Amino acid sequence: MCLILDEDLLPVEPAQAMTEALAAGVRFFQYRSKTRSRRHIYEQAQKIAEMAKRSEALFIVNDHADIAIAVGADGVHLGQDDLPIEAARKLVGSGTILGISTHSSKEARDAERAGADYIGFGPIFSTTTKDAGMTQGTAGLAAIRQIISIPVIAIGGIDHKRVGDVMKAGADGVAVISAIISAPDRKQAAEQMIRNIQKA
Repeated sequence: MCLILDEDLLPVEPAQAMTEALAAGVRFFQYRSKTRSRRHIYEQAQKIAEMAKRSEALFIVNDHADIAIAVGADGVHLGQDDLPIEAARKLVGSGTILGISTHSSKEARDAERAGADYIGFGPIFSTTTKDAGMTQGTAGLAAIRQIISIPVIAIGGIDHKRVGDVMKAGADGVAVISAIISAPDRKQAAEQMIRNIQKA
């Protein structure tokens, strides 16, 4: 499970949410902010990168390939309107994880062909955290799984009740935001999500 530390939505500092998630067993994080300055994003990413290294967790920076390199992150996650995969790869090199959000079979195929290490695919269900087009459902996810060989991380409206169905549909993992960060007890919510993924 990848917990997206979306600073624009978090009710607490990213470091606090990450500490709670680490205690629950989460070891894959992405930091995202669409509204803060690049300097602020760099400073927050640096803190998170240091925490990730200490905890042997995987850390991905959203959108900013240069910031990912600068803070020593494990990778960068691109959107369809960010740098093309080929250009980002020149910046980050072959040893850095490069993922991209996709919303259709064409985008998924193009991502694999361009050299992405994984794709994010969704929204699987309706979500309020990002306007990413029409919902794909587990059937759409299963169809994508059949046409590409790189890992598929499902995203969009996935909670602890739905995550089992998503994993059974072929996801290699899930990325979540609201299901964890909006929960009354974020650590407990993360633990429940991990248990349900393991069951599936």
